Amino acid sequence: MYKIELEIFEGKGGELKKDGDEIIYPNLEKEGICAWMYRGDGEKSYKVGQKFTLPADAGKVCPWLMGTLQGMIHALAYGGTLPWKYEGTPYEKVIDPEGVTTEYARCVDPTASGIVVKIIRIKI
Repeated sequence: MYKIELEIFEGKGGELKKDGDEIIYPNLEKEGICAWMYRGDGEKSYKVGQKFTLPADAGKVCPWLMGTLQGMIHALAYGGTLPWKYEGTPYEKVIDPEGVTTEYARCVDPTASGIVVKIIRIKI
């Protein structure tokens, strides 16, 4: 049995900007802001380091992102690992079948707005 968490590893949620009472909406693609992380008003933006536990928080995660992660989540949830290690990079993985195993995945968004998520598998 494993616990699966998702952690926002890289991404930008943006900050709310106003002119008086009027909200100034950002150009998401130009500013590299993830629309899911921004969440419309910037005041409740998701942040790098924020974690989500699956399956309880699955509804809080962007459906496009979940689609991208689904294969990796299934492999990890059933005890598998993926062979690449990303040694010497910020995405270097931990593989410990008896403890914590990590995997990294980039959002399907091809623009600078795409984010990187760390999938964390914890043996229960």
